[in-house]
Amino acid sequence: MATFLYQVGRLAFRRRWYVALVWAAVLAAVGLGALKASGASDEEFSMPGIESQKAFDLMEQRFPGASADGATARVVFVAPSGEKVTANENRDAVEKAVADLGDGAQVASAVDPFRAKAVSKDGTTAYATVTYKVTANDLTDVSKNQLDRAIHTAQDSGLTVEAGGSAMDDGAGPGGAAEVIGVAIAAVVLLITFGSLAAAGLPLLTAVIGVGVSMATILTLSQALGLSTTTGTLAMMLGLAVGIDYALFVVSRYREERARGRVPREAAGLAVGTAGSAVVFAGLTVVIALVGLAVVGIPMLTKMGLAAAGAVVVGVLVALTLVPAFLGFWPNAVLRRRARRSGRIEDEGTRDNGGSRWARFVLRRPLPVLLLGVVGLGALAVPMTDLQLGMPGDEAKSTSTTERRAYDALAEGFGPGFNGPLTVVVDARDAKDTKDTKDTKDAKDAKGAKGDTGPKGAADRVAKEIGGTEGVVSVSPARFNEAGDTAVFQVVPSTAPTDERTKGLVTTIRGERPGVESETGATFEVTGTTALNIDVSDKVQSALIPYLVVVVGLAIVLLLVVFRSLFVPLKAALGFLLSVLASLGVVVLVFQQGHGAGLLGVEQTGPIMSLMPIFLVGIIFGLAMDYEVFLVSRMREAYVHGERPGQAITSGFRHSARVVVAAALIMIAVFAGFVGESDSMVKMIGFGLASAVLFDAFVVRMAIVPAVLALLGDRAWWLPKWLDRLLPKVDVEGEALDRRPQSGPGSGPDAGSGPESDAGSGSGSGSDPEPAGATGRKVART
Repeated sequence: MATFLYQVGRLAFRRRWYVALVWAAVLAAVGLGALKASGASDEEFSMPGIESQKAFDLMEQRFPGASADGATARVVFVAPSGEKVTANENRDAVEKAVADLGDGAQVASAVDPFRAKAVSKDGTTAYATVTYKVTANDLTDVSKNQLDRAIHTAQDSGLTVEAGGSAMDDGAGPGGAAEVIGVAIAAVVLLITFGSLAAAGLPLLTAVIGVGVSMATILTLSQALGLSTTTGTLAMMLGLAVGIDYALFVVSRYREERARGRVPREAAGLAVGTAGSAVVFAGLTVVIALVGLAVVGIPMLTKMGLAAAGAVVVGVLVALTLVPAFLGFWPNAVLRRRARRSGRIEDEGTRDNGGSRWARFVLRRPLPVLLLGVVGLGALAVPMTDLQLGMPGDEAKSTSTTERRAYDALAEGFGPGFNGPLTVVVDARDAKDTKDTKDTKDAKDAKGAKGDTGPKGAADRVAKEIGGTEGVVSVSPARFNEAGDTAVFQVVPSTAPTDERTKGLVTTIRGERPGVESETGATFEVTGTTALNIDVSDKVQSALIPYLVVVVGLAIVLLLVVFRSLFVPLKAALGFLLSVLASLGVVVLVFQQGHGAGLLGVEQTGPIMSLMPIFLVGIIFGLAMDYEVFLVSRMREAYVHGERPGQAITSGFRHSARVVVAAALIMIAVFAGFVGESDSMVKMIGFGLASAVLFDAFVVRMAIVPAVLALLGDRAWWLPKWLDRLLPKVDVEGEALDRRPQSGPGSGPDAGSGPESDAGSGSGSGSDPEPAGATGRKVART
């Protein structure tokens, strides 16, 4: 592996113009394809195998055309204090607003609340439902402005008017300012780390190119593969993250090799052969984590994982080819300014720095450091035992938004369960004739009217059973399809959609199904947004353990190949689990229990987003293994080259700690930028990811890992002989590179002679007639 990548790096350095042109051509081709593409589809969220999805599919089949995916807006009218919306003046204002809401080319209907009986019992609140002919993404500015004008006109009459629904979604993603801030902080961190604008800018430039290729490819293939507008979100986030990281490690190793006296082309080859090997295997661990998202069984999540995995692969290819090509154009520009001016490069790998000093501190006190790290993260993980998964809606938004105020007004006027009604679908195709059953006779006698039989009687029976369940406020009249064999009705709970009691109610209603089916022959299923969120949470929770087993198991096998050690992969996996549990614990602590929520601007606590654990595990596993591979591979490299275990740990930290810290700080900055967003779910994702990187990089990798390795000593690198024979040899440490014939101290074949040693042209470039590098050696001049 190392030898092959060494040749790739040298070739890319030498044929830099060809490499740059190939990447430019690829970017232009996929960019042109993205411009010509018809755009991403508005793929609906689906979850095969859960009851809510089955019920929705049944509705699609039995009520064709009735479940159109057009945008909706629910406009809420609240009368001034002491008044009612039914008062003549207020009623006129509401009816005028409804007329204005219905006057638009894209409007399908606007329902008058007084005709639809959508007025609260106390008469203070009413709502009108506006349905559009198109999806929320296809709403024009004219339609949105018309909705705003109707709302403002009604407000001018003295009414309090708020609106919610999909039509109010402006479609803005959470990226914008957060990504700009993250990239800006990344640039500062890189500049401090490298002390060179070129060295800081190169990882950013190559990462942006890689993300550009990935996102353009996703847009080009979106229509053909049915990719939704959200598919590229994870790809952009991870593509930028790993793109910066991987280029950062290659550039850092290049500078290190230059400091050892290598000429530029040889340094680029060695950088790709050693750091590039770590990049390949780190990228594979990320790809495993992302492809493993298919285990969850959510098509949208699977596509997001595959798209992000593709972005990671592009990031790896960019680091292995485009980075050394750019180093060929500007071989000396990435060096520190002092080295370029003085003509001397200090070999920073031979002197003490913060990383080596910290490593020696841990080596002196491995057990206390290990215990402190494990106990600290364990304590932070304790709140995770109270984890409640759900899908927060408008109630989790800021009170400055009209959607949140509309939600609160409806909850106050109609009850907390009104915002999340359950939809019950009754399949009465096989319904029995219930006219002779005792229960039906009793029902007839009680009503004093002739009872219904067949499908209608079965639907009434189901509605009666559910209506008598504790926690149900009301049941709407059943609506039948044209064939008369399927009925749909709404059930309003007494508790809010995210309340645990609502989840219990759904379970209770479904538990009544066997009895009803045996008596009537009809069956029913519960769906609706609230039930769907409950089912999604349950499925994600049940899929979390299999996902962890698959991803962590495959990663352990991969790390066995990389490190040829039994204990290092196990330690890496256990450390990752510890950091993920701790990050989930602090997310629960803040967003569910409310501790410190005000500091982050979280106005409403509630359940944790259903997909949060899966996202956290998938993304952080990849990044954690990045840090593990880059840090421990340098220790393994030193150990293979003859250093004692303690010395190898110190060497690994001396060479890699600063770069790993810089990479972690960049990731924390990128993720923490999302905490400033107004959306509670975006805050949660940003906070969770930033916390996980913080714990994994600084507690697990920087403290627990060296402490465990110090306690294990030589045993840390032990591998049974039979397993050693089975595992393929990949040479991540670059051991084979040391066995190459050397043409001179600090140089490889052809280094410093002939046209192959040409370092290119441009700023800080030139040929290298003499090795430039180790302390006292001259930097190649232009």
